[in-house]
Amino acid sequence: MKTFKIDYISEAMRRDIQDKINNLNKPKGSLGRLEELAMRVCLIQQTLSPTLNHPCHLLLGGDHGIEREGVSVSPREVTWQQMINFTRGGGGVNMFCRQHGFKLRIVDVGVDYDLSGVEGIIDRKVARGTRNFLYEPAMTEQEYEQALQVGIDLVDDCHAEGCQVLCIGEMGIANTSPSSIWLHLFGDVPLEQCIGAGAGLGMPGVHHKYEVLSKAVEQAKPYLREHGADAATIIRYFGGFEMVAAIGAMLRAAELHLIILIDGFIMTACAMAAIRLCLAAQDYMIFTHCGDEKAHRLMLDVLRAEPLLNLGLRLGEGTGALCTYPLVDSSVRMMNEMNNFQNANITKYF
Repeated sequence: MKTFKIDYISEAMRRDIQDKINNLNKPKGSLGRLEELAMRVCLIQQTLSPTLNHPCHLLLGGDHGIEREGVSVSPREVTWQQMINFTRGGGGVNMFCRQHGFKLRIVDVGVDYDLSGVEGIIDRKVARGTRNFLYEPAMTEQEYEQALQVGIDLVDDCHAEGCQVLCIGEMGIANTSPSSIWLHLFGDVPLEQCIGAGAGLGMPGVHHKYEVLSKAVEQAKPYLREHGADAATIIRYFGGFEMVAAIGAMLRAAELHLIILIDGFIMTACAMAAIRLCLAAQDYMIFTHCGDEKAHRLMLDVLRAEPLLNLGLRLGEGTGALCTYPLVDSSVRMMNEMNNFQNANITKYF
């Protein structure tokens, strides 16, 4: 089984970074959370002069067997239709990548449709969707390892190009279902509190979703007892191929000391799973926003993460993380472009 060697971030530079922040020509602490963000970026890169070269965005697609149980208002064909739309530049993710200068990679990890001939889609398909976890594990151990490796390889490609900032998004109808179950099992949160409207379910739909997922968790218990209810087993029993690839990407990015921008409910669920596999990975993550899915706030609380924005977003695709990137950029510019009191000939008054 794949293992990751991720270093906890060294705190040795913290005092020097704080001194530089405090001596910029502004009142101490006056740039608030931008100062906290600058500290995080500097610690990740272990420098007083951070950079944000070649930001990359991975858009990972996959379908879920649990969709067959009517847990989403959107049918599964929307996954492949949107994947093709992304190649034409028509998605929210395309707009924000263009706006903020991210290189976009659109990757088929497990879409239930033949996209192999579509220009602009990287074919890394593990299978045409996962199995239905209401009845059996969503994927085999071999498929789990393959999906992890997809994420690892994608990050290696980005890193070889000089990437320092990684953003990840997803396209997969019904992927709020495994996310809810991961929150329940990893966060010890009552399942009912973990389930929301997804792409737009009404209250009857939410109730049905709860009934299906509750039954799935109960029926998985004998398997988990037999095989060990460790993080990897829980991930592969309920997860999607695109979600496992995202986990692999996050863990590899942390190994390489990249800045990882974490998006909404689905990607925070993947971050939670990645952290369960390797606790040090959280050091490299910036949680960008709190989405409109009601359980996202609970998930962030479990991780003790304070997001930068709260805009009521629930599109997915990594769009919330991309929207937050200018704040990361501003924090880096603050460190590199603001003058200090001495050079500006301003009296330091604190």
